[in-house]
Amino acid sequence: MRNTFHTQTLFELSQPGRRAAVLPSCDVPEAPLEKLLPTSSLADAPPPLPELAEGDVVRHFTNLSQLNMSVDTHFYPLGSCTMKYNPKRNERLASLPGIVDVHPLQPDHSVQGLLALLYDMQAMLAEIAGLPAVSLQPAAGAQGEMTALMVAAAYFRERGEQRTKVLAPDSAHGTNPASAAVAGFDAITVKSNADGFVDLDDLRAKLDGETAVFMITNPTTLGMFEPNIAQIAEMVHAAGALLYLDGANMNAILGITRPGDFGADMMHFNPHKTFSGPHGGGGPGAGPIAVTNKLGPYLPSPVVVKDADGKYRLDNDRPQSIGRVRSFFGQVGVLVRAYCYIRTYGPAGLRKVSEHAVLNANYLLSLLKDTFPVPQGDRCMHEFVASASKLKAERGISAMDIAKRLLDYGYHAPTVYFPLTVKEALMIEPTETESKETLDAFATVLKQIVAESAEQLHGAPHTTVMCRADEVQAARQPMLVAPQLTH
Repeated sequence: MRNTFHTQTLFELSQPGRRAAVLPSCDVPEAPLEKLLPTSSLADAPPPLPELAEGDVVRHFTNLSQLNMSVDTHFYPLGSCTMKYNPKRNERLASLPGIVDVHPLQPDHSVQGLLALLYDMQAMLAEIAGLPAVSLQPAAGAQGEMTALMVAAAYFRERGEQRTKVLAPDSAHGTNPASAAVAGFDAITVKSNADGFVDLDDLRAKLDGETAVFMITNPTTLGMFEPNIAQIAEMVHAAGALLYLDGANMNAILGITRPGDFGADMMHFNPHKTFSGPHGGGGPGAGPIAVTNKLGPYLPSPVVVKDADGKYRLDNDRPQSIGRVRSFFGQVGVLVRAYCYIRTYGPAGLRKVSEHAVLNANYLLSLLKDTFPVPQGDRCMHEFVASASKLKAERGISAMDIAKRLLDYGYHAPTVYFPLTVKEALMIEPTETESKETLDAFATVLKQIVAESAEQLHGAPHTTVMCRADEVQAARQPMLVAPQLTH
């Protein structure tokens, strides 16, 4: 039965004087705050927060949670973001008292177990990446990108080289040029060829003595393995630059190939995509980076080290380090979940994860390629990019129409309109955990949607609490008071 709960904001529910708890009268002498705290620490008035009873707050958020789509409740084929199911045992293990109750300021000798776990995590990520030096500190994939570029900047600065450019393909995640800009570089776009791979001529023309880094996602955002990756690495290194691997799509190559082995000098991991951890809602997150030995001294401090006596500690004595990029050590809770995932599967299991992810994606592609053309061919890695451009031209049905209509059938939409190199893009990633029955049902629904009228699709979704929003206006002029809904 569809939830018809009408959502009001907490500010609309607020009633003056209402409280979650009513405290008894004070039984000690009272003193004005002005005598207890410096005047500079006092606000002129209390913050204008909503005033609510505990039941109001709990009911509000519980009802909101029941309106959500999540990977725990629906098939979530969100290409490029790998919304894979996270085993609940990892949540339980990360919640053990010896982990969740640890304070970040505890001395090293009192957290030897947790430091040992993080030390092993560094080693496991180094092995998976084929890159020996690891920092667990960055708090998200984008911050991992930025951190790696800061490492590159420090490396070239110490060498006395003035390198100001970072190159990235036109199909790259938007965080690539953004990270480059935040790290102080000029972001330069490299074109793709007709097959969706890096245009080697354009790359060659833009590589020069000012190039610091070429950032590449491999497997690519089109769901293909870059066939010229070894040649690209050779070209980049011949120019004296570094090759950065965007690790967003590692779910396709675990245990099969390693970025360090095909020429990458540095990369980031997305534990929430590749391994196990919360995903969505803006956090928490983690974005560990792995780099070559020559870049290792510039990693953020501290890193976990193991001394000759077998004791673990946080090493802050790193004179070439770029310094901290995150408070305390990093997002340890997310790293623990990823550690549990890796230890559970082991090397052979991680390889099967990727093999099954690739198998599921190719199976779904084979079911849908006659309904939605796939410009880049009949085979893919862990995801593929289909196109609704033919439907748009012939019947006026857009990728957005299809995405919104899927909600009526209980499926989250795939990523749409990315990468920008494919018109009316539908970026579909089933992940390794979905069953054949789920994939069959999803394909059947997509074919059924295509058979529906354009008028029906333009108005979708029809069964959700909120109908289709004007997303541009919502971003620019958010509505902070809930509208009165009539359906």
